[in-house]
Amino acid sequence: VPSKTYDTGAYHEPGPIGILFNTVHAFLCIVQPNSFPQALNISYLSFLCRGYRFGKSVIFRSLTFSAIYYEIGFIVSAALGLLFILLLPLVGLCFCMCRCCDNCGGEMHQRQKKNADCQRSCFATFLFVASLIIRQVVGVLCAYAANQHLTNQVRGAKKLVNSNFKDLKIFLNNTPAQIDYLVSQYNTTKDKALSDLNSKYFDLKGVTIRETKEALENVSISVEVLQEGTERLHANLTDAKMHLNNTLSDSACSVTQAASTCNIIRNSLHQLDINANFSGLPGVSSQLAKVNDVLKIDLSSLIQKVCFLTDFFFYESLTVQCLFFLDIKSVLESIGSNITTFTKTLPVQKILADLSVHLAQSEAYIQDYFPLVEQYDFYRWLGCLILCCMVVLILVFYCLGLLCGTCGYDKHASPTTRGCISNTGGNFLMAGVGFSFLFSWLLMIVVVLTFVAGGNVEKLVCEPFEDKTLFKFLDTPYLLNEHWKNFLSGILFKNPDIDLTFEKVYSDCKENKGIYTSLQLEYLFDIDEFLNISMYTEDVELKIEHIQINLSKIILLDETGKQNLLDFSSSGIEGINFAAYLTEINKSVTKVDLLSFANDLEARADQLPKGALENALKGHANNIRMIHNQQVVPLEQAMSTLNQSIRLLKRTSSELMVKVKNVIGAVNAAQLLINNNASLVIVQETKKYMDIIVGYFEQYIEWVKESIAMEVAACKPIANVIDTAVDIFLCSYITDSVNTFWFGLGGSSIFLIPAIIFAVKLSKYYRRMDTEDVYDDTENGNNGYHKEHLYGIHNPVFT
Repeated sequence: VPSKTYDTGAYHEPGPIGILFNTVHAFLCIVQPNSFPQALNISYLSFLCRGYRFGKSVIFRSLTFSAIYYEIGFIVSAALGLLFILLLPLVGLCFCMCRCCDNCGGEMHQRQKKNADCQRSCFATFLFVASLIIRQVVGVLCAYAANQHLTNQVRGAKKLVNSNFKDLKIFLNNTPAQIDYLVSQYNTTKDKALSDLNSKYFDLKGVTIRETKEALENVSISVEVLQEGTERLHANLTDAKMHLNNTLSDSACSVTQAASTCNIIRNSLHQLDINANFSGLPGVSSQLAKVNDVLKIDLSSLIQKVCFLTDFFFYESLTVQCLFFLDIKSVLESIGSNITTFTKTLPVQKILADLSVHLAQSEAYIQDYFPLVEQYDFYRWLGCLILCCMVVLILVFYCLGLLCGTCGYDKHASPTTRGCISNTGGNFLMAGVGFSFLFSWLLMIVVVLTFVAGGNVEKLVCEPFEDKTLFKFLDTPYLLNEHWKNFLSGILFKNPDIDLTFEKVYSDCKENKGIYTSLQLEYLFDIDEFLNISMYTEDVELKIEHIQINLSKIILLDETGKQNLLDFSSSGIEGINFAAYLTEINKSVTKVDLLSFANDLEARADQLPKGALENALKGHANNIRMIHNQQVVPLEQAMSTLNQSIRLLKRTSSELMVKVKNVIGAVNAAQLLINNNASLVIVQETKKYMDIIVGYFEQYIEWVKESIAMEVAACKPIANVIDTAVDIFLCSYITDSVNTFWFGLGGSSIFLIPAIIFAVKLSKYYRRMDTEDVYDDTENGNNGYHKEHLYGIHNPVFT
């Protein structure tokens, strides 16, 4: 069945970002390790759609507890996110107010300690790791990559959408052509059947006798040709040998340079002679005469009667033959007419026309709104980019604070005399802390919302779709309609008891099976009912049962015919001396290949001095070539014909008597059959022949059924549309990108907390203080550090 190639490959390879997608999938499996809650969803959907008269509150509480248990991972994570949203701004507010009151590190005074350098280095290292490396790599880059990936896929989605529409159009346009092809192939089957009705399986018009006669004639003619040819060839070779010998007797051969060459040529002259001798072969004229006598008797009546037995149609019973032929032809025409009627009754054209209209409208709708989708996606991309920039802004402040603080720090300078660069670094760190408090709650709101939405879509839609659990859920009896066991068959056939499921339809289309099998359209129109050949052949079989023919007057082979066959078997073919013929045939015509002899003679002539002797020898060489072409070649052809004829006669003579007796025995048995059981045999054999004819159409019908089931209207494009919409667009493009975005942004938000602590601690070591501890080398025996209370210096809460 002719089929088209579809362009859409319903598979998405995310590329390097797939590593991030797999990481997020693993994280979601930790948060939500439970499998798809099919029973819970069924109960909850049934409760919402139909409700219950009794115990409604109890059932609702039970379903609620089950849902909470299933969603406990998401609930706990979302609760932590909400806690982060509420507490971090509140802590930031309290922290600011506390610092305004010169508490919480707000007082510009730093206590000097022996391990100050170690603490400063540790705080800087922790801030660098927590803020720059972890948040930069895991957070911002991850979120930005996911944001950009979604935008890129949305921009390229138009090509995939157009590819799906193109495949659907091919699917709709190719289906009528496939059906027409199936119908047209019926004519091929019908022509084959009608050809067999008119054919003859055997042709017994004396093939063996005529072949024997032709072989004998070929032997007789070939022997005569060979005898005359060899005599003429012998005379010409003798002549050539004599003239060549005379040339070699010339005085030029006595010269020292030519003597050895002339002697070599002279010694090879005895090879110029014939090798095969056909003059002594016996003739076959007597055998040929006997075969001609047998062929003078007309055997056509015998041949026609034997043909009758072979074809099981008597030439004398033309009425039966015509009756059977016309009945079978009528059956064939009826089947063809019924198939044509069947294809016209199918609502294929109307259905395809309606689908084409809806498809064109859908394509136009999508094409019209796709620019709007791209515009909204740009707004989404811009918003996500702004969120990433918030984190980047905080990272920039921390980075500048670490850079300026580290580069401008002077360990010999006191806290009150620190340089401008170091002080600027501390200010940058505190600015980063301030923006962290300002942006953290907003970032976490986005993270919580996208986490709850994207995570549940992944666990409740994408994963169940991949392992087909989602289809099993939709196929739950009485789920989508409380009165229908199978929703899909109820929609299509108005018969919900038919076992037609979403999972089976999707799987069959995924395997590119025909839509007739996938949707079980036999419940709408059954092919077996229209292509049942038995209902056409019953009348013909009934007519054949009542055939009565009397053929007792027919004599297949009389005594004269039998005697003729016996005379043919005793024609004397077996007495031919085949060995003598084959002995001469296996010989070559001449003792030496004349062409080789001529070439050798010419080569030796070239060795002689230039002159008359050389030219004469070359002339003799050309003469020998001419003898070969004009006489030897025809003789070789005649020998080939004689070889074939002799071998045919030898094969025929070995079993001739046995074959003739077998023929006479078979004819006698056929005569007995005609006289006693002619009608029965004709009926039986006619049935067998009709079964052969019907067998052609049974094969055709099986092929049609198989083609309709597997090839006609192969619904791979439908599965591709579902895969494109759910697996690629929803899951691969949107859900994976959204989940990766909140994963990166959430990681960045979480690491804001340790970054705030380390930045506040570290800023004390970079900023210029208003007051400082007094430092002496030996005073009061405290190794240079005075007690703070001795000098009335206040001890701050955060140092």
